[in-house]
Amino acid sequence: MNGPEKEFQLQTMGIECAPLLAELHEVTFRGGEVWSAASFIDLLSMQGTEAVIALIDNIPAGFILSRTVLDETEILTLAVHPYFRRRGVGRSLVQAILPKGQVFLEVAVCNNPAAALYEKCGFVKAGLRRGYYRDGSDAQVLVSSAF
Repeated sequence: MNGPEKEFQLQTMGIECAPLLAELHEVTFRGGEVWSAASFIDLLSMQGTEAVIALIDNIPAGFILSRTVLDETEILTLAVHPYFRRRGVGRSLVQAILPKGQVFLEVAVCNNPAAALYEKCGFVKAGLRRGYYRDGSDAQVLVSSAF
């Protein structure tokens, strides 16, 4: 961690934040599968989809994009800027959506830091999606254990 831990705020954003989300996603997943502003606009236009952004000193540190249908919520993506990692941002973003009901997501089987974060937030393995990602890699399906 760089310097002392700072307080951060969580703020729900709409379609207007699509360019910012695309920028954060690219910085976070550099060299991997990144989403464009148009992709975020399409997703945020769907009913039940929302973005929650974490701000540190009014600087976007990360976000979570989720979609809720009835009492099920899917985490579509979670991104924390590399500079702000290991400060509790990702964990707080995940915990912010847990009250919505049962939460599930897919995470690359090789993404050990993300899998560890979700485990700390109470997620358990529920399945495997072979060849899920564009590069052919597999995804672990995780579900919140509170249900």
